[in-house]
Amino acid sequence: MHAPLQSISRVSLSPDGAIEGYASLFGEVDQARDMVMPGAFTQTLKQRGLRKIPMLFQHDPAEPVGVWLEIAEDWRGLRARGRLIPDVMRAKELLSLIRAGAVDGLSIGYRTVRGQIDPKSRVRKLYQVDLWEISIVTFPLLNGARVSAVKQTPVKLSPQRAAAEAEWRAMLRGEDVAMPRAPRTPLASRLRERAGRKTALRSVARAAR
Repeated sequence: MHAPLQSISRVSLSPDGAIEGYASLFGEVDQARDMVMPGAFTQTLKQRGLRKIPMLFQHDPAEPVGVWLEIAEDWRGLRARGRLIPDVMRAKELLSLIRAGAVDGLSIGYRTVRGQIDPKSRVRKLYQVDLWEISIVTFPLLNGARVSAVKQTPVKLSPQRAAAEAEWRAMLRGEDVAMPRAPRTPLASRLRERAGRKTALRSVARAAR
């Protein structure tokens, strides 16, 4: 396992407007207890190519903000180099935010193809993933990519909001998210409904005689 490399996991902006950084670091455990292993992106990069891996903002498919010009693995992780499109309003805003150091996180959206949970550490090691997209984000799952320049007051989430965020993160990790089941009607209510239907049927039967 490599030592944490916090500085290289953040996106940087060059004078010509190009952005570059590590979207994933090998040997790093993220908040979901996933660890990407070297070579995990090899197959997906061959199959998809650059144009099929969009640059998004906050993992939102409705928010494309640029194009990736180069995505490659090295010994540290998945390195990405791209360009924001200033004609897109969100990209123009991001340029200002990145220059100010307010946003500097990169994060990947993917589906797990081959992984294994270590029984001792309970860390899931990802040996092969299907890379869907790379996003510029404020709070990525990988601790080393967190933004340090922007601090916010912690907000207590409602149970519904917390469940929704947990499902979203699970989807990004490629896990199957179970659909919520409709609440079951209490047994007493169901019995009362059945008794009511039987009474109504007997009344109809008597009226038909």
